[in-house]
Amino acid sequence: MKETLMIIPAYNEELNISKVIMEVKNDLNFVDILIVNDCSTDNTLDILKNTEGIQFISLPVNLGYSGALQTGFKYAVENEYNTVIQFDGDGQHIASEAKKLINLLNQEKADIIIGSRFKERSSYEHSFFRRLGTNIFKSIIKKSCNIEISDPTSGFQVLNKSVIKKYAQMNNYPEYPDANLIIEMLLQKYKITEYQVNMRNREFGESMHSGILKPMKYMIKMIYAIILILFQGKRIISSQK
Repeated sequence: MKETLMIIPAYNEELNISKVIMEVKNDLNFVDILIVNDCSTDNTLDILKNTEGIQFISLPVNLGYSGALQTGFKYAVENEYNTVIQFDGDGQHIASEAKKLINLLNQEKADIIIGSRFKERSSYEHSFFRRLGTNIFKSIIKKSCNIEISDPTSGFQVLNKSVIKKYAQMNNYPEYPDANLIIEMLLQKYKITEYQVNMRNREFGESMHSGILKPMKYMIKMIYAIILILFQGKRIISSQK
């Protein structure tokens, strides 16, 4: 068993998952691959059963992205991995870019490295609602934590062992682990750093943030979660004085 685990949540990714696995195998031969099949209704599970060189967990019910991700964290803790790479199963993340993030995790002695699409100018296309959300969350993080995070909705991250354990044991691991979780970790003094990475736009399938209603629901839930976290953080700080 290797020291680094790549966790790839997958829901109805039959058109993308084989290509993703092949790319990871070719470019990151030093990692173990865990696919968490989130009760897909297409042929994703059949593809995983017939793919060599990977590990997979197939959930009996659909837990959503965060539930699949936390299942991977629990697996990583149980099997004593030192590092986890969060990676999407839709083909948007580029496996070779993860090497930069792992190197930075060690160099910076950071807890979390975020692969950012927006730390520098890039050709990555973002929908209007995603751009709006990104700008709002950037502003909130800057004002509440005094740090600039250019891409608070990026799911491409590298995490050290302490973060893996914390996420695996959280009873309230959020439905959308984005800016809200970043704020919570920053308030708890975890070191978070960003690095510019290249990403692709999704080629096949549908994003969990597609359409209009889904992004609106995401924004409402995210802002509510951030308010609760900030309130809790202030209460803890006040009690320590």
